[in-house]
Amino acid sequence: MADGKLEKMEKDYSPQVDVLIPETEALVKQGKLSVALEKILLLEKQARNAADQASTGRLLVQAVKLCHQAGDWKALNEQIILLSKKHGQLKAATTKMVQEAMSYLDTTPNKEAKLELIDTLRTVTDGKIYVEVERARVTRMLSKIREDEGKTTEAADILQELQVETFGSMDKREKVDFILEQMRLCLAKHDYVRTQIISKKINTKFFLEKENEDLKLRYYDLMIQHALHEGQHLNVHKFYKQIYDSESIKLDDNKWKEALQQAILFIILSPYDNEQSDLLHRIYQDPKTADLPIYSELVKLFVTDELMRWPMIEDKYGELLGKTSVFKKSAEDGQKRWKELHHRVIEHNIRVIAKYYTRVSTKRLGQLLDLNEKDAEESLSKLVVSKTIYARIDRMAGIVSFQVKKDANQTLNDWSSDINSLLNLVEKTCHLISKEEMVHSIAKVM
Repeated sequence: MADGKLEKMEKDYSPQVDVLIPETEALVKQGKLSVALEKILLLEKQARNAADQASTGRLLVQAVKLCHQAGDWKALNEQIILLSKKHGQLKAATTKMVQEAMSYLDTTPNKEAKLELIDTLRTVTDGKIYVEVERARVTRMLSKIREDEGKTTEAADILQELQVETFGSMDKREKVDFILEQMRLCLAKHDYVRTQIISKKINTKFFLEKENEDLKLRYYDLMIQHALHEGQHLNVHKFYKQIYDSESIKLDDNKWKEALQQAILFIILSPYDNEQSDLLHRIYQDPKTADLPIYSELVKLFVTDELMRWPMIEDKYGELLGKTSVFKKSAEDGQKRWKELHHRVIEHNIRVIAKYYTRVSTKRLGQLLDLNEKDAEESLSKLVVSKTIYARIDRMAGIVSFQVKKDANQTLNDWSSDINSLLNLVEKTCHLISKEEMVHSIAKVM
């Protein structure tokens, strides 16, 4: 195949190649590399013009192999570029040559020689679909070298130029591996927006297969890092839950306990809504939650419609939670999350109060929440604005009302509905009375 067109082989040059290969090897041993290459190029042109794909491939591979054997890395790079640019060069032959040259990357005498060979391979594979996988692998090597040099941003930029999700010849597992590496480098250079975009290239159904579990754990670990930076506690819970549900994690007591603990803490830290409430109840009903008694008690407090006293929470759970990575008091994030936990306790208590009270004084509300009147009012206002509860505050009277007032139209509709129900009952009663009277009158006649 040359220039995308399938060509029929006109002549088989295999016998000539079989003779030439030992001859060129002997010449290289005598230090005559240039002579050997001239002979190869001469026969290569004939085989290429005759569309002898197998022979052309063998000759291209032999050319780079001889340069490698001679230790002439400059000649190796020159031959790769020269042979790849030959008019009508066969794609399969080029692919074999590139693959052979790639096998030499681990044997380069120094870093400069390796970088030069990588650059040569990236040049000859640029824009060629039939060597896209080879280009991706070489690019990843270059990215790793730049990262090891401390040039994280450059390493990320180099790897991001690859759109591996469009590579038809690349194995799906390798594609996911490449995308995960792109995500890791984006996180390393703090490009969280691009990390989110790249993560959407992976279909999470791929992780359902057991053999892909190692990639699944890498993926969710990266997603947790991203969600933590964005403060998306509900997503952090979901990602830890995916890790917790993995087969390999379930087999290790320490790992599943760690994942479950993190999942519990982050669902508690998540702002209240229907989804959060559902996930909180689900994790409370998980049988393994009972194996973590302190965490089980903490979840129970949040799923029970009873008031929690913050001083009690601090005394009972403060020391234990302070040792976890989530609430580590020596870290700024840990202190921030501890304040968030306090807010979640307050919000829970307000929802409980709204369920049991129709009216309450702001002073009493502050006492129930262990807050002063100003902070209690502020916390209440936030839940009202988010439409989590309904409440109205009469500041002059110092009264909070949780009773939902219906508008005039709703009141009239309810009244009309009640009147209709009453009239239907009266009509039905009259009908039953008339029926009884008729029955008794017939009985008397009989």
